[in-house]
Amino acid sequence: MRSERKAFMADCIFCKIVKGKIPSDKVMEGKHFIAIRDINPQAPVHILLITREHFKNILEFPRSEGMFFEMLSMIEKVVKAEKIEKGFRVVINTGLEAGQSVDHFHIHILGGREMKWPPG
Repeated sequence: MRSERKAFMADCIFCKIVKGKIPSDKVMEGKHFIAIRDINPQAPVHILLITREHFKNILEFPRSEGMFFEMLSMIEKVVKAEKIEKGFRVVINTGLEAGQSVDHFHIHILGGREMKWPPG
């Protein structure tokens, strides 16, 4: 399994971004995550929070208090830095049916406009 994960990582666009092999507009960096601007924004503010280590989706994401705390902390820091505290959306797509287009766990932080409901 470990060798399969490494082989998959070699072709993963987010892994290449994390390693600096593909340029990105970084917003901030943490120990386990980086935050970048989405190249196809769906709102005036659209930031992706990407894990540094490759996990296919939230089902593979470890249940570590440290990683979970950093994830929530970075969401808060991004929201404040982008000045979208009055309204934002946090989205985690898991699987093709939910719209996950890159098989690397990431979180969308969207804001800067009114969000409608239902979202899909």
